[in-house]
Amino acid sequence: MRITTSRLYLREFEMVDLPAVHQYESDPEVVRYVSYGPYTEEECCKDLAFHVAHQSEQPRTFFHLAIILRSEDHLIGWCGLQITNRQLREAEIGYALHRHYWGKGYMTEAAQAMLEYGFARHNLHRIFGTCHPENHASVRVMQKIGMRMEGHLRENRWSKGAWRDSLLYAILDHEWQKPYHIKTV
Repeated sequence: MRITTSRLYLREFEMVDLPAVHQYESDPEVVRYVSYGPYTEEECCKDLAFHVAHQSEQPRTFFHLAIILRSEDHLIGWCGLQITNRQLREAEIGYALHRHYWGKGYMTEAAQAMLEYGFARHNLHRIFGTCHPENHASVRVMQKIGMRMEGHLRENRWSKGAWRDSLLYAILDHEWQKPYHIKTV
């Protein structure tokens, strides 16, 4: 599977991606607001192997894709969907990006492509995402792709030894618009 946007392409992960993935998954700033990491190389390898193994799952529920910057042909992060309820046609979006590439609109572009993939290819009704309330960059990404805040969940996650809150954002199929004109192979 490959999704192409104007500056990126998203593709399936391969185990040879481990060095590039470990670069951002081991960075304390990249994983500051998420429930995992920073990962050792061994932990990163196990996580990557999990996602590679689930690429052949039928029916598939994990669609975690490597983000490749086309101009450099370099892996810079991941963006993906996890189908959380097939009957309700619902999925959760998630993402992470190497710190060097923050603030350039790459994650917004990748996340918009994943929305299009989920709504157009999987007939999803609702895609939601959560983030730590202090993760302003993630909030901006979700807002830019048309998601709306649905709530502030209090102490709903145990993360890195403490309870933490989450902001819940979502977009429905009839609210979604496709401004990026991606190509899926």
